[in-house]
Amino acid sequence: QVQLVESGGGLVQPGGSLRLSCAASGIIFSTYTLRWYRQAPGKQRELVASITSGDSTDYAEHMKERFTISRDNAKNTVYLQMNSLKTEDTAVYSCNARRSGGLRVIDYWGKGTLVTVSS
Repeated sequence: QVQLVESGGGLVQPGGSLRLSCAASGIIFSTYTLRWYRQAPGKQRELVASITSGDSTDYAEHMKERFTISRDNAKNTVYLQMNSLKTEDTAVYSCNARRSGGLRVIDYWGKGTLVTVSS
């Protein structure tokens, strides 16, 4: 079975840091592009960051200075380091693994981990 399981969320004060992890199983991990998304209450899901199979990274506007995405193929895990957290960063953070095979897009999602930034 294919599984993506996020961890590392929780309650943190403004200005604090968290590192999220997403462990994958059941896929050839190194061939997938990995992405972190988030969804805050009352808002649409938005892309936070992505990292390709070639370790090329990309970030949503205004997130590059505070967030860092990385991957460890030996551990089948993608990380999101979040620094200088703000209350507006409060959201459910989910990881996504995606690749194209021929004409088909293969797409998997984790269930998410809640990050709450509050004093």
